[in-house]
Amino acid sequence: MDDYPLLNLFWTMLWFFLWIMWLFLLFKVIGDIFRDHSLNGWAKAGWLIFCIVLPYLGVLIYVIARGKGMGERDVKRAKESEAAFQDYIRKTAGPQEGGGGGAAHELARLAELKDKGAITPEEFEKAKAKVLA
Repeated sequence: MDDYPLLNLFWTMLWFFLWIMWLFLLFKVIGDIFRDHSLNGWAKAGWLIFCIVLPYLGVLIYVIARGKGMGERDVKRAKESEAAFQDYIRKTAGPQEGGGGGAAHELARLAELKDKGAITPEEFEKAKAKVLA
């Protein structure tokens, strides 16, 4: 280890980091090739072969030629995923104030009635069991 200067260690780490970054970019490009619905099968095969046969040049040319669309597709996928997640939350949470359904809303209404004295604790327990069943 004494014969390996610090500057050589720095250059080795830099090249290793750049190689890892290129691998990430390569996988991102290959993923984008397969997810792009505007490309037909032959175009996908062509880009894939180009990226495998001439990896550095193929990835560089793909990013230059289709980089803008690659970013737009990522943003579109993120928005679709967020919309699906929000829709799932809305369906799971049930109707909000003033709505009529949902077990959580019904239990809150029963608790209010019990607190006001409109129903007895026994009636509350029976209604709660019915709602949760």
